[in-house]
Amino acid sequence: MSCAASAVVFANHDVGVRCLLVLLAGGIDVRLVVAHDEEPEEGAAFASVVETAISRGIEVALPDDVDDKAFVQRVATLAPDFIFSFYYRQMLSTRVLNLAKLGALNMHGSLLPRYRGRAPVNWAVIRGETRTGATLHHMTEKPDAGDIVDQEAVPILPDDTAFDVFRKITVSAEVALWRSLPALVDGTARSRPQCAAAATYFGRRRPEDGRIDWSASANAIHDLVRGVAPPYPGAFTIIRGRTLRILRTAREPKRLRRFSSATLYVDGGGCYVDCGGGGVLRILEAELDGVPVSAEAIDCALGIVGALSLEGR
Repeated sequence: MSCAASAVVFANHDVGVRCLLVLLAGGIDVRLVVAHDEEPEEGAAFASVVETAISRGIEVALPDDVDDKAFVQRVATLAPDFIFSFYYRQMLSTRVLNLAKLGALNMHGSLLPRYRGRAPVNWAVIRGETRTGATLHHMTEKPDAGDIVDQEAVPILPDDTAFDVFRKITVSAEVALWRSLPALVDGTARSRPQCAAAATYFGRRRPEDGRIDWSASANAIHDLVRGVAPPYPGAFTIIRGRTLRILRTAREPKRLRRFSSATLYVDGGGCYVDCGGGGVLRILEAELDGVPVSAEAIDCALGIVGALSLEGR
């Protein structure tokens, strides 16, 4: 693949890195990479867009506000054929989008029109989806609503965490962009409008949203744990003033309930919860007040004798 098209790229995390590399491999003249200040804790889990760009001699900008007049003028001076946004966290205004001569496109981490908005991978896992993917679409003033150029689906397995799925989507994003790039450059790329009636939208997730509702079913709680497992903030419950952060669970469909209401107990070397909404969940990994604790020692660490009711927590 070869071309002489130019681009300004707004990028973040692994999807940003891999899609940037796709553009470079496809011969795109990337004139500027716009990224975020990267927190040290992110470096352990996610690839660095800044390091990737600098290592390839590409100029990097880290603006606080991408709609700042001086920054917009800087992009305008570069006269890009394309503007790409790959998991960049700020919305791009129409005056930025209109600077792209051939198109402004975004890579979104879901199969649009479903899961528009923030944290689409986390929400898909939390809601028990079995399939998601990456969507390359034109950007409009309304977020995640533009015409679709390409999509690549991935499965969500029953015990996949959100980070497991994110890694799959990183690959699917790379595949979709590589497949679409030649047609984008030569102007033959086809696109289709999204079905507004099928659209769903989800907002930003906060750490507090990981609080476990023990009246829910074992399936729902398992999905929450998977959806916010590290490197995300994690699912948690407060027991006797202490924070029990549950990192990994397993559903136990063949295990008979011992209690009629939500109850935590240790049995045969395993820690279990009879969930209020039905089903039994086994706790496999946990932290107590930020310190790892073995599942079979949770009762001792919390001073639980026999069992502990979780109703109302």
